[in-house]
Amino acid sequence: MSRPNLALIGATGAVGTVMRDIVSSRDDVWGEVRLVASPRSAGKVLRVRGEDVVVRALAPEVFDGIDIAIFDVPDEVSAEWVPIAAERGAIVIDKSGTFRMDPDVPLVVPEVNPHDARQRPRNIISTPNCTTLSMMAAMGALHAEYGLQELVVASYQAVSGAGVAGSARLYDEVEALAGDRSIGQAAGDVRKALANKLPDDSPFPAPVAFNVVPWAGSYKDGGWASEELKLRNESRKILGIPGLKVSATCVRVPVITTHSLAVHARFEREITVADAHRVLEAAPTVVLMDDPANGVFPTPADVVGTDPTYVGRVRQAVDFPNTLDLFVCGDNLRKGAALNAAEIAELVAAEF
Repeated sequence: MSRPNLALIGATGAVGTVMRDIVSSRDDVWGEVRLVASPRSAGKVLRVRGEDVVVRALAPEVFDGIDIAIFDVPDEVSAEWVPIAAERGAIVIDKSGTFRMDPDVPLVVPEVNPHDARQRPRNIISTPNCTTLSMMAAMGALHAEYGLQELVVASYQAVSGAGVAGSARLYDEVEALAGDRSIGQAAGDVRKALANKLPDDSPFPAPVAFNVVPWAGSYKDGGWASEELKLRNESRKILGIPGLKVSATCVRVPVITTHSLAVHARFEREITVADAHRVLEAAPTVVLMDDPANGVFPTPADVVGTDPTYVGRVRQAVDFPNTLDLFVCGDNLRKGAALNAAEIAELVAAEF
């Protein structure tokens, strides 16, 4: 078997940094690993697989000799450059939202629908939004045995989901408010304190420190946030359930990294907590932490920096038949972004 050459596009960003770590720490199936970023980052020297690699500027010729390219760039950059990479012969794995709902582009989670990675008429494979990914390994395993019919989800999303600027803003807000124990006791006092200390350039529509923000993404018709509709549409496509009923409320919380979701899931067949434990314990990338009587359940502080999906608080809904309520945590920069793309790339690499 030959060793395909890999390009990482957006190698200097938050997810790109995690991607370099993942490529360096997993089984090495690659020939050359080429690092690519915007012209302003070209010439930087970064470590990958224990070697110093010079970052190249994004240009058509950087895809010459590349077999697989992983893109971690904004939607508008993907829209321009992913087709160029595919036309030059690379199989592209794109983490942006640009191609997720394209009927000719598979949307892949390796634990759930690995077979779809081979069906790529445009030479492009897309990966889901980090919020969808945080629950998909668990929900895919349960669906395979009990037939998922409905999902009602509330997300608690880390600020790093908004990129480096999101994390920086929370750190700045915490620093600006630290030590003042009067804050948070009067309406508007957090906003006022921050307005006096920080520039008004937050990526969030409200303070995140000492607060939660019931909004993630851009405004869509009907008052929906884009993240909420992504969760609905992507879950349908990945699970192969076009009529899956989904309703989501996405909330930004003062956590740096790791998304959490409270999931209310109804199934076709009767399912018990014991059934769910059996399925989840057998799922290779799921960790069950479910002993609430002894304070055992996942939290972002326990999960950050790790690869699995963590599940706890599994309960049989009292008033709804064939329904479970559960709590899910997943590192949004690892499994929620970089790791899923790396796992897809390894699936494709096995074809060489």
